Amino acid sequence: MAFERSMFFFFLLAHLFLTRKVAGQAYTGNITRSGGPTLSPSGPYSYLTSPSGEFAFGFRSLESNTSHFLLAIWFNKTSTPQPITWFAKNLRDRAALALAESKLNLTQTGDLILVGPSSETIWSTRLLNATHLALLEQGNLILYDRTESVVWQSFDSPTDTLVPGQSLSEGSTLKSKLTDSDFSPGRFQLEVNQNGSLALSLVIQPSTTPLDVDYVLADPTPFWETKNNNSGSSLVFDLSGLLSYNGSSPINISQSPAERYYQHATLDPDGVFRVYVYDKNISDQDSWSVVGGFPDSACSYTVDVGSGICGFNAYCTQSPTSNFPPVNCTCPPNYNFFDTNRPYLGCRPDFALQNCSAEEGRNFKIVEMQNTDWWGTGDYVHFITNDEVDCRTSCLSDCFCSVAIYRDNNCWKKKLPLSNGMQGIGEGGIALIKVRVSGGTSPIQPSAPGGSTTKKNRTDLVVAGAVMFGASLLILIVSATIAYVYLLRSKRGHESKQVDLSQMGMNMKIFSHKELHDATIGFAEELGRGAFGIVYKGILKLGDHPVPVAVKKLDRLLKDGDREFTNEVQSIGQIHHKYLVKLFGFCNEGPYKMLVYEYMSNGSLTNVIFGTAKLEWNRRAQIAVGVARGLCYLHEGCSSQIIHCDIKPGNILLDENLVPRISDFGLAKLMGVDQTRATTSNIRGTKGYFAPEWFKNTGITPKMDVYSFGVMLMEIVCCRRNIEHVDEEEIILTYWAYDCFTAGRVDLLVQGDEEAEADIDRVEMFLRVAIWCIQENPTMRPTMHKVVLMLEGEVPVTPPPDPSSHM
Repeated sequence: MAFERSMFFFFLLAHLFLTRKVAGQAYTGNITRSGGPTLSPSGPYSYLTSPSGEFAFGFRSLESNTSHFLLAIWFNKTSTPQPITWFAKNLRDRAALALAESKLNLTQTGDLILVGPSSETIWSTRLLNATHLALLEQGNLILYDRTESVVWQSFDSPTDTLVPGQSLSEGSTLKSKLTDSDFSPGRFQLEVNQNGSLALSLVIQPSTTPLDVDYVLADPTPFWETKNNNSGSSLVFDLSGLLSYNGSSPINISQSPAERYYQHATLDPDGVFRVYVYDKNISDQDSWSVVGGFPDSACSYTVDVGSGICGFNAYCTQSPTSNFPPVNCTCPPNYNFFDTNRPYLGCRPDFALQNCSAEEGRNFKIVEMQNTDWWGTGDYVHFITNDEVDCRTSCLSDCFCSVAIYRDNNCWKKKLPLSNGMQGIGEGGIALIKVRVSGGTSPIQPSAPGGSTTKKNRTDLVVAGAVMFGASLLILIVSATIAYVYLLRSKRGHESKQVDLSQMGMNMKIFSHKELHDATIGFAEELGRGAFGIVYKGILKLGDHPVPVAVKKLDRLLKDGDREFTNEVQSIGQIHHKYLVKLFGFCNEGPYKMLVYEYMSNGSLTNVIFGTAKLEWNRRAQIAVGVARGLCYLHEGCSSQIIHCDIKPGNILLDENLVPRISDFGLAKLMGVDQTRATTSNIRGTKGYFAPEWFKNTGITPKMDVYSFGVMLMEIVCCRRNIEHVDEEEIILTYWAYDCFTAGRVDLLVQGDEEAEADIDRVEMFLRVAIWCIQENPTMRPTMHKVVLMLEGEVPVTPPPDPSSHM
């Protein structure tokens, strides 16, 4: 009896949970522009149904945030969580999310439009002159004109799902969600190309195409492809439940008749295209069944450039017992996810990597992983050996080696980051993961199965010791030779100190002071001044051709000397991102400390927003989003968080295509500031961009960069400096912009900018984001990750409060 009561309450709670997702009541007719109802999450009608009620169209609340609603189409009669088959996207290809007070109606001009609480447009079908709409039995939402001609239909704008009766035609794309509950653009797309191929590709995050290198690198080449040279190709999911390509060759699917089964085919967040069925004759089913799909084994597909489907250093596994099983991403021992909520970002070691001192080798051991490999670009040594011990000890004694793979008498040594990790899919090899011994001083002890000490372990130790002794002796001889040659060259007046550091995991060079003096013609052409020094233009030969560079002379030195300077420069040099300036090398010669960067031909952002020829609005908006992505990477994507401490237009440089690059990142730390303990009293910044807490001797936090970004975002929107002097009066942009916002006169901020005036909704949205960023209370400011989502229209931007009202 107790069990029956428990099950009763369980099903009651489940029923409440499921029904809570769809607010309001259903409307069973068509919506017309003359008399049809308005749909709203908070109104009397929140959705309409198809004639049989099998499909519904309207508002669904998100599981991850119940205050936000998705405009969607879904299966309406299944008792389990009802799959969404289509959802509205804005112009930036993001889910069009709405608040409870939002409304959807068919306007008198025939446009189906979703507006927010402040009447801002969230989504629209754009002036179709439609007279009415209907949701058909197949789940297709159609808008008709007065002649009953179809002017728009949801089947022509697929998201991640096909239903019976729908096809994916040439040039059309399915794009996965980020996760099952996060409707942000995901990492995979399925497209019927114009060459007739059906291609499944990995998409670079957080962009939406496979051609834009941004947050996580990936190869634009598809890792699954069906060749077909016919024009007019299409992937068809017909009403009989058959999924086929170009009218033949059913693709890995068991046919399920539509009269008995609900069906949908979805490109899932893990990159597998699966066909699901739900038996209409069985009540209270607890799940949908998978009956087919592709690829058969997603873990086995690799990319030539980039991380693969699980992110750098992670590895992929799939259960061999289930039908098209889910892809699981896991970190190797002593590695952790960068973000447990976003495992596709990959893993980082939870220990300090080995340096190349002779004593450091004893602080590491090997952990074995059977049937595991990373099929990427990390290999730098390959040799033949009959003994796994040779492979193991070679990696332990090599400070560059992070992982060695032993398979079939072959040993591959790899550096970080590792790509295309996979386990168990016929790999057959042994991954030898080098990790730091707890405490950092334990001797090398190759681990045996079960952790026991065996004769083999002791043999390994002896061999490792012999190899290390020989390696140490060799290092001493080589070091002495290098020192002798260096002294000899110095006596001969040899000035170049150019050393290829690729062997140290750094694709940088060390330059002498004379080289940089000559390259800049005596530091003659000044490009700009920042909080940490002066920047000069120069020409250096890097590779086979002369390359323009920017040389920054640092005017404040680290207290800990040359070694700490080199270590910090190495850390900065390993950071690569589309929106960060690339570091070519450095000079560390006595009192001379200089950094050599790539030269940005279009100068700084200052020139194009405050100059006489101001940049057009759309380009300014793209720059703002790019800078936000770059800052988000510094705060959340690096192995060690970096807080910039001096975000301003002068530190945003533009390349030949006007793509923004953040410069001077990492310099606060490089100049001796420990960002985990430092206070604002010992770092520099620029007036007007300081966060209020800057003057309170508080600890440094990423929210300081968020404040500076908010000020700069206002400057980008308005093309005005944050502090201007007019008739001896100081005008503060942030005050004036907030006054215009509260007065409903955002147009005054872009007066005379025709392009911005025509896009005033987005201008106001950017302004809202900026005001949230400059809240005086740091806890009220969003993270840069959320700033990116807001600027890209992925999440709504609610009206911000007075920035000084929450202190």
